[in-house]
Order: sequence, then C-alpha cells, then structure tokens
Amino acid sequence: MASRKRPTTRTAAPQTTTAPEGINPKAPCSCGSGRRYKHCHGSGYAPPVTRPFEGLPGEADWVALRELVPAATATLRTTEGREVTLASVLPGGTPALVRASGEIVLGVQMQTSSDDVSRDIGTALAAALDAPAGAPVDPGPIGAAGSAGPRLQELLDLSAPFEVTVRDDFGFWLEGTEPSQAALAGLEHANEAVLPTVRLAGEGLEAAYWVRPGDERAHLRWVRPEPEEKLLDALARLSASGQILLGEGTRYAGAFRALGLVVPVWDLPADVAAEDWTGPATEFQTRLEQALAVTEPLTGDERRARAGLISRQVTLR
Repeated sequence: MASRKRPTTRTAAPQTTTAPEGINPKAPCSCGSGRRYKHCHGSGYAPPVTRPFEGLPGEADWVALRELVPAATATLRTTEGREVTLASVLPGGTPALVRASGEIVLGVQMQTSSDDVSRDIGTALAAALDAPAGAPVDPGPIGAAGSAGPRLQELLDLSAPFEVTVRDDFGFWLEGTEPSQAALAGLEHANEAVLPTVRLAGEGLEAAYWVRPGDERAHLRWVRPEPEEKLLDALARLSASGQILLGEGTRYAGAFRALGLVVPVWDLPADVAAEDWTGPATEFQTRLEQALAVTEPLTGDERRARAGLISRQVTLR
C-alpha cells in the first residue's frame, strides 16, 4: 500500500469563548459536520474537511493516488491554462518541483498535512506557479497552524478531464534531467518498494486498482464515489444474497475509509492477470448499481451482513 501514517496538525481559527447571539452552543453546527456547535465552529478550531477532493474531476482517483497507488501520474490544467503533472509521490515526499523546462510536478503524498489536504496541495501548487524554472519550490510549512493557501478547487480548471497513468516505477522523477549517480541510486532504491499495480479499464470501473503485494495473493482496491451509508446498504444487500464476490477463489476482505470515501477490497488469486478481472468487476458494478437503486429497508439478514461489513472497515484518515 502506498499510504503511510502522516502527522496531522489542526488548523487554528480565532478563539471563540461564547456563541454568537441566537446560536445554541449545544445545537448541531450549521456547517453540517454533525457535531455540536461548541465542538465544531465554536470550539476555536476549524473542523476537518471530510472529503477534501470533493468537486474535483476524478475524486475517487485523487483518493487512490493519495492513499493507495505507489507510482502514477496525471495531467492537470489550471484556471489560467497552465498544464501541471500530478504525481502520486515525489522524492522525499517533496510537495512540488519546477523542472528547468518550466514543467511543474505536484505531489499528492506529502510528509505532513492538515485537516484539509486540498488546501495543503493547493498551497504547494500556488508556490510552484510563482517559482521560476529550475528553482526550489518553497510553499512554507505545509499543514502548519494558521496556513491559509488556496484549495485545489480554486486553482484548477474543473472542466479538464482527470486521467491517471499508472507507472511501473518512479522513472518519471528524472525525466528531462541528467541525473547524478546518487540520484540514480536513490531511484533504484525507491523502485524496490513499488508493488505491481494496474488500474482496470472499462465502463464504470473508475478508480478500481489491482495490486499484487506478493506471490500468494492479489487484491482489488476500488475507491467508490457513493456516500458511505448508501454504499454500505448496497454492499450489505449483495453480501446477504451471496453476490458480493468477484468469482471463484475471491474473498471480500473488508474496506478502507479514506478521505471521506469507502474503498472495498477483495482478495484475488495471484496467478490471474489483472486484465482478466475487468469482466468480473464490470458484472459486480451492474449488481451494485441495482442494489443502490433499492429503497426498501434492510432485512434482518441484510442488517447482520451490514454489521459484519462495518466490523471489517479500517480508517486510513
């Protein structure tokens, strides 16, 4: 897995000792967080952003690149028409760099982050846009209290498509450069940690990633765009009816919860090629869409299946 434990720093807001007139501090906060006002916007701290990539094209793929995919790139376009290369990770967790050619490369997986990952990455992008070609990018202390850079949603052209290219290694780090022996040695060391990964191609299979961590098993990690509660109900219906598997030799392993989205995971036989799972995944997508359309309350068996699904969820962030 590409994710790693990252320290977080809550973003400080002006201290509020009393609620504004007309606001009950014990009432739910009007921002929709589900917390009481005194524990949310009235607490003196900004609440975490549950879905930092919401509103961006390919939100599920953004989550995958941030948390699951070791080596991948995508092309972004700013509101001013400048193209930017997005990378899953840059050397040393660097937030961004500007090549001598002027190309901006922006990293998704950073060493530190705040409660709004979109603002952290947006702050790095803003600094890179202002940096001269070939110069270091200094976005300041990413994730530090009081930082207030722009969010990605403010900087990017939201009409531009978001298409991910999964890489076999980190060779793109050194594209267009004349690397030193030390840089080549560092690249070789980093490549040793790259797990074979394939993004399944097919209608409705956005953000479905096959990965093989060893010789015994492979996995399908599928970042889903649906709201968590609705998705869990649909998965529970499929589980109770025996339709949650992807075929013979597969097992539903559980799910990650990452940046506001749910990532179901299946164990797969390691000796079956990644591309061969496109058909089973497409068939599952059809079953899931049918289950999502059901509006009746869950049956007893489905409620028990749902509880079992929840017990196998792990929160990454």
